[in-house]
Amino acid sequence: MAIQADNADARAVPTAETPGQAAYGVKKGIPRRLRKVLSLADFEVAAREHLPRPLFGYISGAAEDGVSLAANRTAFEELKLRPRVLVDVSRRSQATTLFGKTYSSPFGIAPVGISAISAYRGDVAMAAAARDENIPAIMSGSSLISMEAVHAAAPGTWFQAYLPGDATRREALIERIEATGFSTLVITVDIPVWANRENNVRTGFSLPLRPSLRLAIDGISRPRWLFETFLRTLACHGMPHFENSFATRGAPMLSASAVRDTTGRDHLGWSDIARIRERWPGNLVIKGILRTDDAQRAAAIGADGIIVSNHGGRQLDGAVEPLRVLSDICAAVGDKTVVMMDSGIRRGGDVLKALALGAKFVFVGRPFMYAAAVGGLPGVRHAIELLRDEVDRNMAMLGATSIADVNGEFLWVFAFFCG
Repeated sequence: MAIQADNADARAVPTAETPGQAAYGVKKGIPRRLRKVLSLADFEVAAREHLPRPLFGYISGAAEDGVSLAANRTAFEELKLRPRVLVDVSRRSQATTLFGKTYSSPFGIAPVGISAISAYRGDVAMAAAARDENIPAIMSGSSLISMEAVHAAAPGTWFQAYLPGDATRREALIERIEATGFSTLVITVDIPVWANRENNVRTGFSLPLRPSLRLAIDGISRPRWLFETFLRTLACHGMPHFENSFATRGAPMLSASAVRDTTGRDHLGWSDIARIRERWPGNLVIKGILRTDDAQRAAAIGADGIIVSNHGGRQLDGAVEPLRVLSDICAAVGDKTVVMMDSGIRRGGDVLKALALGAKFVFVGRPFMYAAAVGGLPGVRHAIELLRDEVDRNMAMLGATSIADVNGEFLWVFAFFCG
């Protein structure tokens, strides 16, 4: 198998008794602005106050009525845990080996687009924090910082691509990703066309952003973001552009007339993925799978991993929650490919529920973007530590000593599947 739990290589996880860690998970050395942030949900509250309305709306919003966005959380809330008591968990470890590398926790940072306009050098901040905390981060193909710059700052980062519709441009992009040195390529396959995100229109968000009085007022109303992120970016790096959709630079982030080229994806098929598998030398992960037959197809063409995902509710509204189909997909592919998951994870208990249903790893998106916006690299590191500590505490209370111990025996599933 490509993944396993590994106690020997684990980094020690602080417990409540560790010197330097105060009660309720508040640790010494945390920047003052982050000391009241005690959970991933707190980062969202802080980001709402920090970001201009269009940017917060873009990150927090979803497609159409937000049905899938809400349902993703409901699925986790309906699934209950059954702890095993009086187990010696004093030497517990959450270390997990994925594609030959041992990470300190079984979760990573999902790709989040245009992060450099919400957080100063956002892609670098998230990738570098992940490197520091020894978890994987997936860089978004919709980023505003070049893949070369992010890879140089954090070489272990994965790259997520939205495939161009044109075969020549697609091949050129793959060549650029390989030349940069990425070892893991994540291809998102659930976006043949752009979703209907009405919330973007309501909050004044567009891609690229269109200069307007309303946009200016929104920016001025958030002076810390204006000076620490937007104006600092312009002064140090110039106008951000979409850097990684193709082999060449794309449209600017802010423009009255530029149009971002996102056409031609609606005719892509499995044969296109198979051709990429034939020429891509590294790990290949397919993101956006919700059906067992699609998962089996991905395994059959040689994908090293799949990510069960409904795009965090941002694509097809009403799409099934990944958590509800996870166990069926894991059973369908067996050990042929590594099954991972994203969409809706907000707590350490959520991480363990997904693992208990068969996922080998999970990814979290919005909360880490909020953390980057509010606190930069230290904010992302703090968010990672909060989630890691929750996983550690919940493992102890469940009676699990390693990630390999976490299985369906810890779940009460009647209401989840039959309710």
